[in-house]
Amino acid sequence: MSEDTPSQPPKSGTPPGDRIAKVLSRAGLASRREAERMIEAGRVRVNGAQIDSPALNVTPADAITVDGKPVGEPEPPRVWLYHKPTGLVTTNRDEKGRGTIFDDLPEDMPRVMSVGRLDLNSEGLLLLTNDGEVKRRLELPSNGWLRRYRVRVNGRPTDDMLEPLRKGITIDGEDFQPMTVSLDRQQGANAWLTIGLREGKNREIRRAMEAVHLSVNRLIRTSYGPFQLGELKPGEVEELKRKVVRDQLGLEIADTTGTAVKKKPARIVKRKTRKPGEPGPGRPGLPKEPGDKTATGKTIPGKPKPGYGKSKPARPASDVPAPRKFGTRVKSTRKP
Repeated sequence: MSEDTPSQPPKSGTPPGDRIAKVLSRAGLASRREAERMIEAGRVRVNGAQIDSPALNVTPADAITVDGKPVGEPEPPRVWLYHKPTGLVTTNRDEKGRGTIFDDLPEDMPRVMSVGRLDLNSEGLLLLTNDGEVKRRLELPSNGWLRRYRVRVNGRPTDDMLEPLRKGITIDGEDFQPMTVSLDRQQGANAWLTIGLREGKNREIRRAMEAVHLSVNRLIRTSYGPFQLGELKPGEVEELKRKVVRDQLGLEIADTTGTAVKKKPARIVKRKTRKPGEPGPGRPGLPKEPGDKTATGKTIPGKPKPGYGKSKPARPASDVPAPRKFGTRVKSTRKP
């Protein structure tokens, strides 16, 4: 089996080869943790013998099977760029039944793992790989790869408000490393920021913004290290050239002839249907008021504002002047 890193002679007393979980991960069958669970469940055999512990080293000479199927040679490490849309979770299965990014990928994609996560309401660049070692290397905090985000917040941020984020803050006893934060523009009640960080803590940007009294209402990851979102549309996937993967990650890849392949979204993510007359983005015309009728003839529920949509009350008959006869001269009330 080809190695991601130059082979080193085993230390004295260490069996030759690699840990079985690492081999299964590099073969694209599972992450290391998932592979360990598969082993503990008795699904893995080495040279015909069932194993129940991941504390085993194997070599290319060993015959490995999972669920009775032989494990072949691992593919060369591959990396894809994926534009994650909002409304999908970054997990294989969701206990709440929500859609996952893996449900959204093209059907001809091999088994892949996500590098890090983007939460349900975040969007933008997400890296995918078929190699567990590549995933681990990309996620290591010691690598310090800069991740950039375009963030829209509700409020009017100033340099004084953002300065604590640039110096590093502590939230609920958890230290956050300094971020690079720049104010791009103020747009009405919202402002756009560009934020760069080298960590990947859970909801880091949202929590940091809340700490300085700003609320995030849109978050887009635009880059992860040297990899850029570019003009990739939501749901689209693009494979990086293997030469780029080799050069950026410092891997030894025998076959670097792979070319970048761009794939369209496997399906269109369905959004919640908006009821007739309900306000929302992209709807032409002025906002509808309670009591107004929509284009379909339905009346918008709610109480109208005082005086809204009502005509002036009719004057009493006694106050209405009698109609003037034609040709009658009327005395002018204008002062000279």
